[in-house]
Amino acid sequence: MKIRGLIATAAAGALALGLAACGAEEEPSTGPVSLRMTVWSSNEAHLKLFNEIADAYKAKNPRVTEVKFDPIPFENYTTTLTTQIAGGNGPDLAWVLENSAPDFVSSGALVPLDDTLAKADGYNAADLNPAATKLWQTDGRLYAYPFSTSPFGMFVNNDMLKAAGQQTPAELIAAGQWTWDKAVAAAAASAAKSGKAGLVVRDFDYKGWDNLSTVWTGWGAQAWSADGKTCGFDQQPMVDAMTFLHKAIFTDKALPGPGTTADFFAGDSAMTITQISRASLLKDAKFGWDLVPLPTGPKGEYSVIGQAGLGVLKKGKNADVAADFLAFFTSPENSAKLAAYFPPPRTSQLTAETLAKTNPLLKPEQLQQVVIDGISTGVVKPSHSGQAEISQAVRAALDPLWKADADVKAVLGGVCQAINPLLAK
Repeated sequence: MKIRGLIATAAAGALALGLAACGAEEEPSTGPVSLRMTVWSSNEAHLKLFNEIADAYKAKNPRVTEVKFDPIPFENYTTTLTTQIAGGNGPDLAWVLENSAPDFVSSGALVPLDDTLAKADGYNAADLNPAATKLWQTDGRLYAYPFSTSPFGMFVNNDMLKAAGQQTPAELIAAGQWTWDKAVAAAAASAAKSGKAGLVVRDFDYKGWDNLSTVWTGWGAQAWSADGKTCGFDQQPMVDAMTFLHKAIFTDKALPGPGTTADFFAGDSAMTITQISRASLLKDAKFGWDLVPLPTGPKGEYSVIGQAGLGVLKKGKNADVAADFLAFFTSPENSAKLAAYFPPPRTSQLTAETLAKTNPLLKPEQLQQVVIDGISTGVVKPSHSGQAEISQAVRAALDPLWKADADVKAVLGGVCQAINPLLAK
């Protein structure tokens, strides 16, 4: 089994052991049931909505006495989840991030959902967008519901940009000039004027390297080829993209350097790249803000999508009930509610008008440009079987890049040397 190849590092070992422990199904449960679902978000608004849906489910299913949502910090989410599974303390349901989807989907760890969803009253599984479900299927079967299919956009603090004498992204878009060169120039000017950060790639923090795909895709770069066999870090598009990014960090000072954190939503930076689920953090914002598509790169307009799938662990004591709850949680009615934070995979609900009903902070045109257009044209963040080991190898090999005098091309060549044996597995 491919998963056994992930024992070279502690994180990879936890994934290997955890998923290997999921081989046998439990007998269907008959008594009172308590469900636990791991999530990466601890946002109060998200959890409030989850609990409201769970309460409605419990009202219809009295034997379910509890549905507990268990937040795990994003930065170590998959490692913690797989460690729980390896230790026999895995959840009944779990969000699975796109970068570990190939391992979870192919390992036998998850319960196939097709039959459950087909039997659920009014579910209409045919409404699920094939592009959204692709990552979560193997051999024609669906192993996780694409809970969130969310393109990345750029949130901007217009007040900070104007104070630095810069045009806003909306003005640049209107002039056909919203490019990475313009974005970095505006971020650098704002940082110099305000003494705060310019542009923050949220959840990167010089560790989550795959979030940089929101930048390098604009150059046509990719971490590896579509078949996963050929490293792309040493190819010219990636060298060009990373050279641009390195200059933006260390010469232009447009991005905060290593060891410096800044929260856009607290007013600490002029721009941030993230998804619309973060928009709720701007409810009480004391500055003028906007949400715009990612800047145009040398290869033109583009979009990058982050996904999370919701799956049922086969090893769970209540897998049958957990699958039924998943069908309820993701029904058309509840999918429309969840769309307030997580763009749904249902084709019928992917309209600006539908999304606007549950996203009052965002304008229909923002939802159209960033979310709907982004889903139709975007590429998903990098994912590969054996992702845990590959991810750690990339991160370690990229560490020398985050110095002012780094040899970008040499460092990227070293990344390929580090991961080529892993890609070949």
